[in-house]
Amino acid sequence: MNARRDFLKKAGFATAALGIGIPQISFSMKNQDPLFKISLAEWSVNRLLFSGQMDHLDFPLLSKKHGILAVEYVNQFFMDKAKDKNYLSEMNTRCKNEGISQVLIMVDREGTLGAKAATDRQQTVENHKKWVEAAKFLGCHSIRINAYTEIPWSSDPQMASEAMKLCADGMRSLCEFADDFDIDIIIENHGGFSSDAKWLVGMLKQTGHERAGSLPDFGNFRIFKDENKHITYDSYLGVDELMPLAKGVSLKPTVFDDKGNQFPLDYERMMKIVLSHGYHGYVGIEHGEKDREWESIVEIRDKLVEVRDAMKE
Repeated sequence: MNARRDFLKKAGFATAALGIGIPQISFSMKNQDPLFKISLAEWSVNRLLFSGQMDHLDFPLLSKKHGILAVEYVNQFFMDKAKDKNYLSEMNTRCKNEGISQVLIMVDREGTLGAKAATDRQQTVENHKKWVEAAKFLGCHSIRINAYTEIPWSSDPQMASEAMKLCADGMRSLCEFADDFDIDIIIENHGGFSSDAKWLVGMLKQTGHERAGSLPDFGNFRIFKDENKHITYDSYLGVDELMPLAKGVSLKPTVFDDKGNQFPLDYERMMKIVLSHGYHGYVGIEHGEKDREWESIVEIRDKLVEVRDAMKE
C-alpha cells in the first residue's frame, strides 16, 4: 500500500481540494487495474438476518450470486462464535470454495473504547481481542470498532480533547495486541465526536500506532441531532480528510453537507476524492433498501462499476 501511495504521489495525484472543486485527475493508467474493488457489508441485509429470513453462513454465497466476491462481516450476526473454530472453519470453507474474499469484521456491542475509568477501557479492549483473533483466522485485514466515549458530544474543545485522549488510550492498547496478529484496527465515523473528521484524524494520530486507521463512511457524518439541533459534517470534506489514514471505505448512497442537509451521493466526485489519495482497496457497499435489499445492492454495484470503467478511459 505504501508503495502504491508513493507511486501515485510521484505521478502527481493531489489531494482533492473541496474548497475549489475536484481537480481533473487522469485515471487512464492501465497498470492500475482495478482502480478499486467492490465488497459488500453484511449490515446491508441486516433486516433479513435479524428476521431469520437469512442465515449468516449464507451471506457470502448470496453476495456472490449478486455479483460481489468480497464480504465485510458484522459481529452481531455471529456474536457467540468468535472462538468457535468449527464455525469459523465453516465460514472459511464456504468462502474458499466460492472464491470469496473475507475483508473485515465490523465489531459492535463490545464496550466503550473511551470509557472514563481505565478498568472499563481495558475491559473493552479485552472484549475486542477475540474478534482480532477471529479476523486473523478468517484472513481478514482489519476489524472495525467504534470510538464511543462516556463524554457526551459537545462543541467545547476541552470536552472534545478529553474524549480524544480516552479513546486514543483504549485504541493504542488494542492496536498493540492486534499487531502480533497482523490485523489493523480501524475506526468508522459513526456519530458523535467520531463523525467530526478532524476529531477522528486527531484521535488516530494521538493513538500513535501504525495499526490504527480510518474507515471513511460516506453517509455517517451526522454528529448530533435532537429536536432543536442537527449538526453534520460535510461528507466530501470529511472523506478527503480521513482518506490519508484509510484502510477501507464504506459507501452509502446519501451524503451530508455541513448545514444538516442530506443529498444523493455524487459517485464520481466521491470516488475521485478516494482515488486521489492513492487508495485502490475495497469500497464496501453498506446499504439495502427495505424489502428490496438485494435489488438496491445490485443497483449500487452497477453504478460503481460504471463509474470505475469511466475513470479508466
